[in-house]
Amino acid sequence: MGRDGGVDVLIVSLGSTAGLRRADEELQLSMEKAGASVSLARAVAPVEVRTLMLTDLSWAHAARAAARRTLARLGGAPPRAIVYSSTTSALLWPRAGAIRFDAPSAGNRPGRHGLWQRPLERVRLRRAPLLLPWSEGALGELPVELRAGDRALVLPVAVEPSAGTRAVQAGSGSGRDLAAITYAANPSKKGLDRVLAAWRQVRAGRPPGEELVVVGASPQELEGAGCSPAGQEGVRILGALPQAEYRALLRRARVFVCAPRREDYGLAQLEALADGCQLVTTPAPGPYAALPLARTLDSRLVGEDLAGALRTALEDPIAEYASRALAALAPFRREPLDRVVAEQLLPRLLA
Repeated sequence: MGRDGGVDVLIVSLGSTAGLRRADEELQLSMEKAGASVSLARAVAPVEVRTLMLTDLSWAHAARAAARRTLARLGGAPPRAIVYSSTTSALLWPRAGAIRFDAPSAGNRPGRHGLWQRPLERVRLRRAPLLLPWSEGALGELPVELRAGDRALVLPVAVEPSAGTRAVQAGSGSGRDLAAITYAANPSKKGLDRVLAAWRQVRAGRPPGEELVVVGASPQELEGAGCSPAGQEGVRILGALPQAEYRALLRRARVFVCAPRREDYGLAQLEALADGCQLVTTPAPGPYAALPLARTLDSRLVGEDLAGALRTALEDPIAEYASRALAALAPFRREPLDRVVAEQLLPRLLA
């Protein structure tokens, strides 16, 4: 499928979060398995700014610069297709292309936070030859006219157990020495304050030594967001970790607990399920792909009473939860997604 001296697909990777970076790497891997030649243009992280409007503008400029650099390097052999990873990376695109996204700005940039992004996003989505939402929920947040016809293909992010299925099938309790873990990048959006409050209630009646491990944000970042657990016993902050270390912690944890105020997909939750954690969560607006799975696996662990759900998960877990979770994740596994890429995405993208 590849061409001499050129590439089939250029992926413009915003990479503003660890989840976005993993999604782009998985997509590149799937395309290359199908025989396509792929180049990944990575945006250089801009200086942090105070508002979401300026943050998106900075990242959009960074994505455009990355695309331009790679297109210039390719010179007389431009890619046959471009995929922009996230609507933000497409806002200032130098050339039209497909757009892959976990959620549109129409959903996650309400009010003043998306004053300039939302109208420009609508223009880009109308001009894109192909739309690649991560979930049906993300597709549903688009205007009806953009969902019509065959311009959209739902393309989830591949999620695999980090140590093989046998380790997951060992269960959610046996050999797991961590009580609970949560992922707190963007702590306010992730509802870390609610998680800490629930843990404070639950830990009062639990054996000494049990911990809630907080990953994804440093103590300074948590303090800046007003979510610092300083002085709260039984909480350990580990900050940002390499993916392998983070997944190793998931394999040790009995429970993954979260209380997002909005969830655009829930990749961290899906990874936790893949590694055998019980998922304790509050409902949340947004295309929360992990939420229906959590409800199906154990409805007691989903609700506004986060402390009660967390206590239930620790004291009365379902014996087959981990193996049932792995079965429920079948549509998100790498093999079926590789088939979608080979049989549906690349033929439409390169047509």
